[in-house]
Amino acid sequence: MKQYRVKQGAAVQLGKMDPDDTGDYKKTDQGKEKAKAVATGLIGRLGELQERLYANGERSVLVVLQGMDTSGKDGTIKHVMSGVNPQGCKVVAFKIPSKDELAHDFLWRVHREAPPKGYIGIFNRSHYEDVLITRVHGWVTDKVAKQRFNQIKEFEELLYENGTTIVKFFLHISKDEQKERLESRIHDPEKRWKWNSGDVEERKLWGDYMKAFEDVISATSTEHAPWYVVPANRKWYRNLLVADCIVNALEEMKLKTPPSPEGVDFAKLKIV
Repeated sequence: MKQYRVKQGAAVQLGKMDPDDTGDYKKTDQGKEKAKAVATGLIGRLGELQERLYANGERSVLVVLQGMDTSGKDGTIKHVMSGVNPQGCKVVAFKIPSKDELAHDFLWRVHREAPPKGYIGIFNRSHYEDVLITRVHGWVTDKVAKQRFNQIKEFEELLYENGTTIVKFFLHISKDEQKERLESRIHDPEKRWKWNSGDVEERKLWGDYMKAFEDVISATSTEHAPWYVVPANRKWYRNLLVADCIVNALEEMKLKTPPSPEGVDFAKLKIV
């Protein structure tokens, strides 16, 4: 994942990043199956590590998923987290703020949903919506947006210093790929429930969104809360990369199975 990690202070240019990249895996059926096999192993390992995370109850992980409509946020959650115990995982999808949420600062509703110790939290869209869609549509000024960049960095630093490991993914698809995925929702009856006419309207602002994402990622990728620009045209490669990154984040915690309760001689213990 190192090649996809955005270094702190780096200026991101999404136009120079290939959303169809598959790294060392060839764009063939053989390459696809090889990548899927590796991903399956990583997903199994993720389940083991999550069990330790939950058992220890001392640290947490926050996974942030952002991307254009149809970039695969839901699919990533479905596949990558398939081996995780739901008891220790919390998924939050941030929608249009309620009247009550708008009466507070923009991070108020987000902080309430931060994962508790022992949990993996997943934000399907996140606090970054408040510096993306709001900026593209002119609902906030550039000055306010840049103030929020700093507030977001301070918020994420607060979470990090209190035991939360943060990994943020921008699922990078091409405009052509988005067109194909939107069309599949028209032609496939099983996918029509996903149809939202608003996605077509937002597509017209593609260039504005790319610029907004570049600004956001460049300004808020830090050592303690890095962004990864994940090539997402190929779903199987997207899943592999995200699984790899989350496993690495958990491995770096060096989690161990908690010790047995004191005073219990398990060699002599009998259940009657």
